[in-house]
Formats: sequence, structure tokens, C-alpha cells
Amino acid sequence: MSTDVMIHADNLTKMFGSVVALDRVSFDVRKGEVVGFLGPNGAGKSTTMRILTCFIAPTSGTARIHGHDVFEQPLEARQKLGYLPQRAPLYAEMTVWSYLQFAARMRGLDDNEFKSRLRKVVDVCGLAQVLGKDIRTLSHGYRQRVGLGQALIHDPPILILDEPTSDLDPNEKAEVISYIREIGKERTVLLSTHNLSEVEAACARAIIVSKGRVVADGTLDDIRAKSGRVRYVVSVHEQVAEGDHKPPKAGEVQSALQGLQGVSTVREIPSDDRAHSFEVIIGGESDIRAEIFRLVVGKGWTLLELHRDAQTLGDVFRDLTQGDARLARGLRSKDAEQEEEEDEGDEDSDDEDDDEDSDDATNEKKDGRP
Repeated sequence: MSTDVMIHADNLTKMFGSVVALDRVSFDVRKGEVVGFLGPNGAGKSTTMRILTCFIAPTSGTARIHGHDVFEQPLEARQKLGYLPQRAPLYAEMTVWSYLQFAARMRGLDDNEFKSRLRKVVDVCGLAQVLGKDIRTLSHGYRQRVGLGQALIHDPPILILDEPTSDLDPNEKAEVISYIREIGKERTVLLSTHNLSEVEAACARAIIVSKGRVVADGTLDDIRAKSGRVRYVVSVHEQVAEGDHKPPKAGEVQSALQGLQGVSTVREIPSDDRAHSFEVIIGGESDIRAEIFRLVVGKGWTLLELHRDAQTLGDVFRDLTQGDARLARGLRSKDAEQEEEEDEGDEDSDDEDDDEDSDDATNEKKDGRP
């Protein structure tokens, strides 16, 4: 295993009775990475976090934190970790200062080390205004800041955050994500969430899990490209060229783009009077921006615009997890639903017949008939 691997999960499996919470989950998080750990509710995110932070044991598989096995060397692993669970375990009767001091002592810091670390934590987490306040008086947002503070007080190289913005309002969420971005400049962060905007704001890479399995792992651009169809927009100046080259005709640009490897379709799109603009469609997950740039420069043309559009992260997330999410909610396929509706229709007809028979019997009794 590479020395820069800070979090290592290898075939983690967790069974709760007959329920498979994790099914051979494997991934690595390297030094300096901020990685989003995504999945719908019930996908296995929190179970993974609890294994990595030494709270529960896997049924099979191994996990290492900073090279330490989480259950053969749990104390060494925990010393390298800062952990913020979904709801931070705060003592409401304590002041912020006394709680952070308590967390520091639990981590083995003496008073001088605590004071040194406290200054940095207060600055990073924005706690200067509330140090002397009781935790019970704080808003949810400030409580999460205090939770971040206890996770950082011993200056760990690895930070694991499990749904850190749950139950926060939009302003509080933005503040917490801002602190996570700042923290991620100096340490490795694994951020478990189902909020896609948070991952896009704070992470360069994401791991998506569904029904206990890893279904995607890569940079956000690579994951967005998993649709198998990527669109590029290319605009070339139609009146200006470099050196002795002549400004290009639209057909010339289109033919050149069509000749690039992997390109399936090139279609001209409306633009202003200064540019030839084209939509370029490729199949697969490759990124051809560099090839497009070299082509245009090699021709001596002036490139005005080049950008790559793939599916949004939300689109890919739904594609990868929607089927399992339906099953988790007890929903069945459309065919099964249609069959059930038909069965219900038959039952309604039977009920109507029974009601008619009952009405006839009632009328007969009123008339004195047997």
C-alpha cells in the first residue's frame, strides 16, 4: 500500500443479521484529498464511517487509518483521526471553552498544548464570539462548529465527517462547508453526505455508494461523464487568424472537428457574427479538450470558447442509485405496480358484487320475504 494512502478500505462487508449493510466496499483516500462519500439514505455511508472510526467491526474485510488497522491498532488509528458524527456528542451544560478543554484532555493534550491548539481551532471554526457561552444556548450551526472544533483540537491529519450539515438552515450549511474547505487545505477529509451541492462546493473527488456497494469512484468530471455521452461547445473566430493563416470557413472547422478521435457528431449552433460555433458530441468517458485546443492552435485559428458539458452530478447520482432507492422504499417495477392495480380492480369488482348481494338481502327482509 502506498505511503500516501491515509484511508484504506478493502472489501469491507457488514451484516446485521440477514441484512447486508456493506457489500465488499473498497477505496483509498490519499494525503491531501477532500473526498465526498455520497449515497441515498440507507446506502451504507454511516456504517462505513463507524467502521473507519473504530466504533463497529466489519463482518469481513479490513480498514486502515494512516497505516493502522482500525481494530488491531484502534488507539493508534484514533490518534490520527478527527471525527464528527451526524449529531455531535455535545454536553449542553458546558461552555464551549470547557467542552473543548475536556475534548483536548481526552486526547491527551496538556494545558499548554490545549491553549495553542485552541487559538487555531477558534480561528478556523469561527468560535471567538461564543467561547464563554453554554452550548445549550447555541444555534444548530454553532453547535456543528463546536463539533468541528472537538474533531480538530488534537490536530489530526485525517478528518471524517458524517452528514455534518444535517438539520442546518441554508446559511448555516454554507458556513460549515466554508470551514470544511478551509480545513481541507491542510489535511485529508472524507465527507459523508447525500447533498450533492456540498460535494461540488468542497470536493474534487467523490465515491458513490448504493445498497452497500461502490457504484462510482473518481473526479467529479469523470463521474459526470459516466452517461457515456459528453458534449463540448467550441467557438472559433471567423475573421481573425494567427500569423499567415486565413480565417476559417465554417465547413472547414466542422470537418476538422469531425476528424478527431472519438467524435460522433459535430453540429453548428447559432452564434454572433464573429464566431463559428459547434456542438461536438463524443461517446465514452474520455476528455478531448486538449486535442481540440491543439487542433485549433495548429491550424492558426483563434479559439474564443471551449467548454465541456456532461450530465450533472445529480443526474448521474440518480441514474446510479434510483433503482436501489425504489427498492429500499418498498417500490416495485412499473409492471409489478400495474399488476397490483389490476388485482385491486378485481378486488373492487368483487366488493361491489358483495355489496349488491347484501343490499338485495336487506330489501327482502324489509318486504317480509325469507
